[in-house]
Amino acid sequence: MRRSICFCEPNLAYAGNTSTWKFCYTPSTNLPKGTKLRFDLLSNGNENDWQLPQINAKIKENLIWLELSDKKLISAQEVDVKDAFVPVYEFTLPSEVKAGDTVSIFLGTPEKAESKEKGNRAQIATQRRRPFHLYIDPKGKGDFREPEIFTLDVRGNALENIRIITPSIVAKNKRFDVVVRFEDKHGNLTSNAAEGTLIELSYEHLRENLNWKLFVPETGFINLPNLYFNEPGIYRIQLLNLNTKEKFLSTPIKCFAEFDKSLFWGILHGESERYDATSSIEICLRHFRDEKSLQFFASSPFEDAEETSNEAWKTISQQIAEFNEYHRFVTFLGFQWFEATPEEGLRQIIYSKENKPLLRKKDSKSSSLKKIYKSHALKEIISIPCFTMGKGFQTTFDDFCPEYERVVEIYNAWGSSECSAKEGNLRPITAHENNGISETEAGSIRKALDRNCRFGFVAGGLDDRGIYEGFFENDQEQYTPGLTAILALEHSREALFLGLYNRACYATTGARIVIGFNIIGTPMGGELSTKTKPGLVLNRYITGFVAGTAPVREIQILRNGIQIKSISTNGEACFDFAVDDMDNLGTCVLKSPDERPHFVYYYMRVIQEDDHIAWSSPIWIDYPEFTASPTAVAQKKLVKKK
Repeated sequence: MRRSICFCEPNLAYAGNTSTWKFCYTPSTNLPKGTKLRFDLLSNGNENDWQLPQINAKIKENLIWLELSDKKLISAQEVDVKDAFVPVYEFTLPSEVKAGDTVSIFLGTPEKAESKEKGNRAQIATQRRRPFHLYIDPKGKGDFREPEIFTLDVRGNALENIRIITPSIVAKNKRFDVVVRFEDKHGNLTSNAAEGTLIELSYEHLRENLNWKLFVPETGFINLPNLYFNEPGIYRIQLLNLNTKEKFLSTPIKCFAEFDKSLFWGILHGESERYDATSSIEICLRHFRDEKSLQFFASSPFEDAEETSNEAWKTISQQIAEFNEYHRFVTFLGFQWFEATPEEGLRQIIYSKENKPLLRKKDSKSSSLKKIYKSHALKEIISIPCFTMGKGFQTTFDDFCPEYERVVEIYNAWGSSECSAKEGNLRPITAHENNGISETEAGSIRKALDRNCRFGFVAGGLDDRGIYEGFFENDQEQYTPGLTAILALEHSREALFLGLYNRACYATTGARIVIGFNIIGTPMGGELSTKTKPGLVLNRYITGFVAGTAPVREIQILRNGIQIKSISTNGEACFDFAVDDMDNLGTCVLKSPDERPHFVYYYMRVIQEDDHIAWSSPIWIDYPEFTASPTAVAQKKLVKKK
């Protein structure tokens, strides 16, 4: 039986290239006059997808048109299709097309010499056998058959960047692997490099026997096994392109003489700019694991049935279970729950196990946070308050539950909820239009910390679902997607969940800044007491380090939300510090609103020259022996005023 023929010229595209693309269709049967042909680019209409053409033949740029075998040209009409993000392009045949004749659909420009300037841009993500659909209705009455399918390969463009993926923390003489990704300007893997390109590997404290030179492999990546450092310090792997003399550096690696934990990077809340994390969860997970080189990810659809159907939740649950892989990529099953009351607000709820239900607010058993907490055991879920200073979506922490709310989202791509702009917030929640979302101090994380709410800090990424859906249209201020770092004993779901529960984590605005923050050896997220360590009343010995991805502008030490020390690094990217806070603890303690003792909390904020920020989780010191005297109260007020 004779079959129709579909092919593309050219049959491959380089990501982001502009050209004129030809889709040739040879039918197996006659197509009568009046036949309608609908061409579907299968695009979602975002900036990263295949560029949508225009239909005005007078504008010979980024045009779509059809050409018959007799060279007659036919213009397209845009047709909106139900549940589609973008239109399809419809052509009506003015005459019969016989079986064996070829009709061609063009995307680009008829001016062949200017295809690179006036043509149509390919998508910027690589994809094998990228499909385009052609629907045919021989009767011209809207009864379209199953589509004919064109496919072409989208490959990585010219080599522009070499990304070096390393662990952030290692121990002396402990071997580790490094992955090198050869990428085009869009972040795709590529082997499209100049002939004879040679890459030289090196780093500080170079061992004599390490003198490697690498070729760009066909796969676009290479694994370098069994590297190690034989002295403690901060290192960065360097790759030098011997052809262009360009240097490429890894993110910093902190090497300890002894250290039993590792640092893992990932996203607990957010989705990809390229892929929808609900409808395209599998592609999204592959993107974060393979292209972004993250080590953990949590799903975060909104619980509302319009946002997440039961079928979608089933698919998300299956993929989360499928992608969870020990020592490679950890996945958490999670969702967002919102109640428009300040006591509850927005929460990202993460399960410690997989195959759990989506808790919908309309169901009586999950209609409030108290009911959700009551129905789950400790360490079964973690509830993360998010976007707490977004006006109308704020969380006041009046019903703070320390057993379940172990961490708080201090930052996501729509701004920071650390404090107000007038208090020094460098990335405040800001609206450029009247119908946008501004900040409200009622949801300030610092104010919650002042009331003895004890949580660690995490960061969220980009989100345009649920309450965030209209932010693009409202011209809401958008920042870089954040990252969360977790310290854990091993790369497993159980260990990372325990790290979150223990507040052994910190947040950044997206840069993989390596930080450490300790008070007399107690790391971030920890608690101390003058009852067991009475010397803390007179002195708190604060130590830490920063290994930045860029020169560090300032390291700030904050006590009770007030900066007590600013450390200048003189433009260095890596810095160790030690600070003595010798103020008498009685002059600066805060009174707990409940029966718990007076307390002090500290945290660190790091600001780089490129404006990226990192926040350590706080450390708390309880002072159960303290009895406030009038002098102590007066001194405390004076310190706060300063």
